[in-house]
Formats: sequence, structure tokens, C-alpha cells
Amino acid sequence: MTSQIESSHDLSKFVARRRFSGGHRQTLASFFLKRKILVPPGEERLIEVEPGVKTLCHCHWQPDRRKALTVIIIHGLEGSTESQYMLGIVEKGMATGMNVIRMNQRNCGGTEALAATLYHSGLSNDIAAVAQRLVDNDAISRFALVGFSMGGNLVLKLAGEWGESGPSQFRAVAAVCPAIDLAASSDTLHLASNRLYEMYFMWKLRRTLRQKARLFPGKFDVSRLRGVKTMRDFDDKITAYYCGFEGAADYYARAAAANVVDRIAVPTFILHAANDPFIRILPETREKIHSNSNITFVETEDGGHCSFIADRDGYDGHWAERQVVEFLTKF
Repeated sequence: MTSQIESSHDLSKFVARRRFSGGHRQTLASFFLKRKILVPPGEERLIEVEPGVKTLCHCHWQPDRRKALTVIIIHGLEGSTESQYMLGIVEKGMATGMNVIRMNQRNCGGTEALAATLYHSGLSNDIAAVAQRLVDNDAISRFALVGFSMGGNLVLKLAGEWGESGPSQFRAVAAVCPAIDLAASSDTLHLASNRLYEMYFMWKLRRTLRQKARLFPGKFDVSRLRGVKTMRDFDDKITAYYCGFEGAADYYARAAAANVVDRIAVPTFILHAANDPFIRILPETREKIHSNSNITFVETEDGGHCSFIADRDGYDGHWAERQVVEFLTKF
């Protein structure tokens, strides 16, 4: 399927690498295939995103950081700055002259002790705080946001919240397989065909909560995990309870970028695979995307979840990363 919105962006058709076609094969291949990514160590920065809450960022700078486009990347659920797609964007972005900032969400990348709170899909203000700190401290002239999966929801949500009133340095946003309809995607994760993914996320989320309980005695009650079997259960009994929502339904409704995607006022690239096993974009959200002339929406037939592994044809075959960086080169 070609782009659903006309654009001057030059996109070639995605073709899956041999033996890796299909949503599940693509998704699992991106997890298990080992990559050799040549990325120099980034400058580590702890940035306070709200009083008493810090996130860890890894900053990769060009020699003249003020003139280069600065790309802030946000990972998906239970990912980190070490996620392969994060490092892949660094490698490709740095090669084209961009600054690249890998941002851990709260509690991710071994930073559980830096915040007495959990993270969730509505914390777009954390990204805004990081961007503002870079503008203030490093005098960056322009920046773009990139997010994968949950991170895709966050960057689109922030872009929509900013609308036409965002920082003057904000130039563009790109999202790969964004979970912008949270309720639909959470429920799809519970389908029998997706239980492997749900079990993996649940294992990691349970582990994180137990770690938080050890670090902050009396703050988190692990007994609330009893009877939690699905992602919706977890968000209902844990995420909503500790993050100020009335329940999973309230959390999904308030944190979804679908609410504000029609207000995005900067050039935007959204890449989605029709065979993504669990990310769903509802018809009403698609209509909002269609109605916004700032958005280039590309839906490929294959690609899985945040995978898009193609043949190595003059590059490493990680097609989504290349498309995102090519989109950003114009800024």
C-alpha cells in the first residue's frame, strides 16, 4: 500500500528480506537478529523533567552542535536508549550531520531509582522538558522528535498539544508504528496470536514494579499484581492507580495521541505496517490523519512492529530507520 497522503517525500516500496515476510516474522526478527551498530559513546546527561524526577539521556553531538538539526528519539514500552532502533537512528543520523539525543523514559535503561513514579503513555511533558533544556543549555537552533511504538504516541501527542504554539526551534516529528489508539492496541495485544508479546511485556512490567517497590519502600504495593493477566489489567490496577487515572479506560482515553493528531502543525511522518501484530489505528483516527495536510502517512503491507527488515542493498536493511532519517534531512 502506498502513502495515503500525497507527499514529495521519496519513498520506495518496502520489500521484506527473504524468509522474513509476515508480521510476526518481521517483529520477532527485529528482536532476535543481532546487529553490529557502530556508535561512539554519547555524553550522558541527567535531565530533571519535573521536581524530583530525572531522565537519563545520551547525547551525540556534531562538532558544531548549534547549526545541526538535533533529533530527540524516544523508545517504546520497556525499551531503553540501548534499543537497537535507537542506536540505528544514531548511526544513520550522525552520518548525515545530525545531533542525536537518545532519551530514556522514566525508569528505563536502569534508571528506576531516579523517579518515585512510574512512566506511562501520557508523559509528553517529559519530552518537552528535555527539548527545552537542550534549547536553553546548548543553544540548538532546531530540533525534531522521533518515536517508536509507545514513544511514537508520545511524540505525536506532544506535537499535537503544542499545535501552532510550540517552540520556534521545533521543526518536524516522525513516528514508527505509533500506539496512538491505546485502547484498541492494548486489547489487540490480548488476542491469542499475540499472547507471546503480551506475556513478554507483562514479565518486564512486573519486574519493574517489584524493583520500584524495593527502591521506594511503602510507595508501591506489589500485591496489586494479583490477578493481573493482561495489559489492560496492568494498566487498570497499576498504571492508572499510581499515575492519577480513574482506570485503564480513563488512562487510554486521556493519553492517546489520537485526541490531538489533527492539531499537529509541523511536517510529520507516520510509518505503519498493515500487518503490525498489535498496533491498531482506528478509522476515526485515520480520518484525522488524512485531514491534516502536515502529515505524511505511509502504510506498508509488510513490516511487522517497528521492524521493516529489508535486504541489505547498499545499507544495513533497516528500512524504517533509513526512511525516518531521509525525511528529517530536509530540516
